[in-house]
Amino acid sequence: MVAKITLRVVFDTNVILSALLFRSGRVSWLVPRWQQGQVVALLSKETASELLRVLAYPKFKLSHEEQQCILQAFVPYAETVVTRRSRHLPLCRDPHDQKFLILADQGNADYLVTGDDDLLTIKNFEPCPIITPEAFRGCQGTVL
Repeated sequence: MVAKITLRVVFDTNVILSALLFRSGRVSWLVPRWQQGQVVALLSKETASELLRVLAYPKFKLSHEEQQCILQAFVPYAETVVTRRSRHLPLCRDPHDQKFLILADQGNADYLVTGDDDLLTIKNFEPCPIITPEAFRGCQGTVL
């Protein structure tokens, strides 16, 4: 008998928002994955703060109630990781994305899923591969 692996995953803010805001979009398939416990989405104070900030952008035209509803589709299903600065990680070209590397490292992530080229250009990141949502869809339940 093969044991089922529940993957620990850091999703960058754009991936989370795309999944939650565009229910028939290209990454909408992620929502049931974290809501049904097929993956453990990881969250830190820093990544949660960014998610809150971005949801309030005027371009989304979301009321406070709509923002809260969207957050309820993600936050209760995520595992919060307390992170601290780390000097041994590679530096991301965009310093605002460093929080995702720190979370992946300190949250023992199996994957960091992003569409951001500043993160995707980092090769051989330990502890986990940095991949696109499309690549992640193809490797559900396995660790590369």
